[in-house]
Amino acid sequence: MKLAKYLKPYILFAIVSPLLMIGEVAADLSLPKLMSYIVDFGIADNGPQEIASSGLPYKIITMLFGNDYTQMNIIITFGALMLLIVLVGGFFGTMCAYTAAKASQGFGHDLRCDAYRRVMSLSIEQTDKFTTGSLVTRMTNDIAMLIELVEMILRMCVRSPMFLIGGTVMLLSLNLKFGVVLLCSLPLLLATLILVLSKSIPLFSVVQKKLDKVNSVVQENVSGARVVKAYVREDYETKRFMSANSELKDINLRVLRLMAIIHPVLNIIQNFAIIAIILIGGIDISNGIAGMSVGNVMAGITYVTQVIMSIMMVTMMFQSISRAIASGKRINEVMDSAPVIESGDKVGQPDNIAVSFENVSFRYPGTQGRPVLHDINLQIKRGETLAVIGSTGCGKTSLVNLVPRFYDATEGTVRVDGLDVKEYKLSALRDKISFVMQKSELFSDTVANNIRWGKEDATLEEIKEAAETAQARDFIEHLPEGYDNFIAEKGASLSGGQKQRISIARGVVRKPEILIFDDATSALDLATEAKLRRALNEKMKDTTVIMIAQRIASVREADRIAVIEDGTIKHCAPHDELMRISETYRDIYDSQMKNGGDINE
Repeated sequence: MKLAKYLKPYILFAIVSPLLMIGEVAADLSLPKLMSYIVDFGIADNGPQEIASSGLPYKIITMLFGNDYTQMNIIITFGALMLLIVLVGGFFGTMCAYTAAKASQGFGHDLRCDAYRRVMSLSIEQTDKFTTGSLVTRMTNDIAMLIELVEMILRMCVRSPMFLIGGTVMLLSLNLKFGVVLLCSLPLLLATLILVLSKSIPLFSVVQKKLDKVNSVVQENVSGARVVKAYVREDYETKRFMSANSELKDINLRVLRLMAIIHPVLNIIQNFAIIAIILIGGIDISNGIAGMSVGNVMAGITYVTQVIMSIMMVTMMFQSISRAIASGKRINEVMDSAPVIESGDKVGQPDNIAVSFENVSFRYPGTQGRPVLHDINLQIKRGETLAVIGSTGCGKTSLVNLVPRFYDATEGTVRVDGLDVKEYKLSALRDKISFVMQKSELFSDTVANNIRWGKEDATLEEIKEAAETAQARDFIEHLPEGYDNFIAEKGASLSGGQKQRISIARGVVRKPEILIFDDATSALDLATEAKLRRALNEKMKDTTVIMIAQRIASVREADRIAVIEDGTIKHCAPHDELMRISETYRDIYDSQMKNGGDINE
């Protein structure tokens, strides 16, 4: 019911659609009766007295032809009337399909947009919790199920009951004995439906979860294709996919096997009902009982078929409703997830201290034990270049992730320009920051547009200037189409160093107050990295730079270097002083020198 609000903008279409369906069903219900007139009065020629006692048919014929009419007049008149009704019913049906589609697709469009906005507003820990594959399934398959449900409600929820009720009334109007056939058939039909649906409905949630698993495996293998190939794990990953796919197939087969019971049972009951009507009609006709005719028997067969088919449609509705309920719960899980990282309402003003950490501790959500970071106290001045170095897993990335609020500190306060980051309006905080990651995320677009991600309204000159600062201009201009060259998905057509330099240009083009490099120069050679550092010093003097790196050569020229060990900052000083006071820093220096590292660029 929470999702019903997305239908409100299309309420007119939602109201008109069932009304149009009433017109279509009314047309369909009138056809067997007209056919019985053609059979009884046009083909069988039951005589003038029978026609005169028929009421409406007699009035129509005499109005058109007077008392001087023939059997052919009757056939042509009611045949033409049936054709007209078919055309009118077809018009109502077409318009009903259009309005139902308009309402359901509009509902789906708005829901998908809101769901996507909600996914984009979730924190990293929440998207990790849902998993990428599950979110893709929810945004596509689950919403498609809801769209199908809305369209079915607007059409079948009117069509099926009307055929059931209208068909029953029309059948009884032909002969009350035909009602006995329905009275015997309906309990069997309902018992079959209840039995099958009670067992199949719980399985629909399981189907969606298995589909999540298949999507997750596919997403992981497509995005990690190079790793899979590099380690020759194609067979292993194929088996993993086949396992997930087999589980999905097995649960789908269980559902389909249950649902498959319904149609044969319905067909058997339908055929027995038809036989019963023919038998009742045949006996009455042979005994000369008034009110029974061949036309009535034919119409009765059609009506009982319509009634039983309406129950079959109800079955399909229940199936769709069951799947949509499961999908609706999954969509509501996303829509009800309030972002853990909530935006403040303040916009900080420039301050001499660009970033500060005050007694900060941090542990990842849902984890226990020792925190990743603890007792972090650090001030970074405006325009200062601070490097962060330490062993793998010591918490370097976790530290810089707290600045743009990818995560919030567990304890203590992180400030930007003297204001607690939790008080910032998120957009204002992140507008101050450019974050360049080690893994370069490029999009299927031109080079220029990938750089323009950093600044939406950046001119070509600004893009070229940023590319020059990032040492990317030379290789970009040698591409076949230069800045208009299209980049393959995830930058597959570029080398690691080229991707990193485009990512750096994307960060530089917005001219941020704070520029964070999370080991973003790891794929650059030392000479190119040295040119990059000089360009940053020349063109971005007022920008505060926080640089995570593994190489001493990358950090030695920083104003200060923070050495993280065991989740806390052991020392923070320039290179020369660290060489004197920090054993950890000297160990890193010595290990790189012994491995042939050239710290002198």
